[in-house]
Amino acid sequence: MSWRWAFARHVAQAQRLLPTSSAGGGTGLLGRHHHHMPLASQIRSKEQQDPFELVADEVSLLVNRLRFMVSAEVPKLASTAEYFFKVGVEGKRFQPTVLLLMASAVKFSLSESTEGKVLSILADKLRSRQQNIAEITEMIHVASLMHDDVLDNADTRCGVRSLNLIKGNKLSVLAGDFLLSRACVALAALGNTEVASLMATTVEHLVTGETMQISTSTEQQRSMEYYLQKTYYKTSSLISNSCKAVAILAGHTAEVSVLAYEYGRNLGLAFQLIDDVLNFTGTSASLGNGSLSHIRHGIITAPMLYAMEEFPQLLEVVDRGFGNPANVEIALDYLRKSHGVERTKELAREHTDRAVKAIESLPYSDDKDVLTSRRALVDITERVITRTK
Repeated sequence: MSWRWAFARHVAQAQRLLPTSSAGGGTGLLGRHHHHMPLASQIRSKEQQDPFELVADEVSLLVNRLRFMVSAEVPKLASTAEYFFKVGVEGKRFQPTVLLLMASAVKFSLSESTEGKVLSILADKLRSRQQNIAEITEMIHVASLMHDDVLDNADTRCGVRSLNLIKGNKLSVLAGDFLLSRACVALAALGNTEVASLMATTVEHLVTGETMQISTSTEQQRSMEYYLQKTYYKTSSLISNSCKAVAILAGHTAEVSVLAYEYGRNLGLAFQLIDDVLNFTGTSASLGNGSLSHIRHGIITAPMLYAMEEFPQLLEVVDRGFGNPANVEIALDYLRKSHGVERTKELAREHTDRAVKAIESLPYSDDKDVLTSRRALVDITERVITRTK
């Protein structure tokens, strides 16, 4: 009997043991409607733990494995591909942290019986496969950064010199391609066609989103709907579908997998919306103190879109383009007079609220680790909305 089959049987048994509605309306804890207490009241400990610290050791091991996975026969290619996995460059590893916390948030509790000990071994194997998803996600993410920096002719990435500046565009593109190929190999090794399809779709979305950004018509440039669709493809699809993959590997129902997806989707959109605000404000509350990289590249984001709604005369400035620095200043002046930044923050808050709702809609659990991880995922939404860099 394979471990996958045994674990699936345990999941099915656990689901059958959960209380369901006698009316057959699908109101069991894993049915259409969940009976759940507010998440905060489910957490026994009042101490708030740093969500990044909860899985820091696991993330560190994961990054070490990534360094090993990107080794290649051609040393120059290997050193280039490894650049963003070096100590000091990796930052907080936001996506692996979210995915490992999600894996804990959707895990099934195991009994202390002999059978429970056997299932514990199977759960360890499952955790390893979920770690693989985090590794694959990070390789795809880093590959997309490498390609983006070449397309944008960037010279820095999160305060560190960009790879294309150090190694040149050709090696940067090849290193990104190499990471994608390694991700494909790791994905195939999982042997799950549904997960493979999900993750392959995220790569397609990354390409689609970038294409939407560099080939925007005047009408599309003015559309909030177009902007949000592009943002989903470029920023949110990877984390949302990876969260869903983690739940699928755990053997959850489609409903629970969709809740994991919704958390990732809304978290990713909120993250980018705050990025758009910080691009104008930086670490200061005053406009014009950010890098202004988006507007200088002619990329219109949410704050400016909202400002255009308030001041239609701004449309003419946007249509002229921002090759002339004077146009940048005129646009910033309109943005200062508008509620563009405030409205963007409000939209980001709407998305983090939806992300929290998705976590609170997960099946009831009294497992301490599960509750701690869910609380951490909620905490991350607040960190995203309040960050200043």
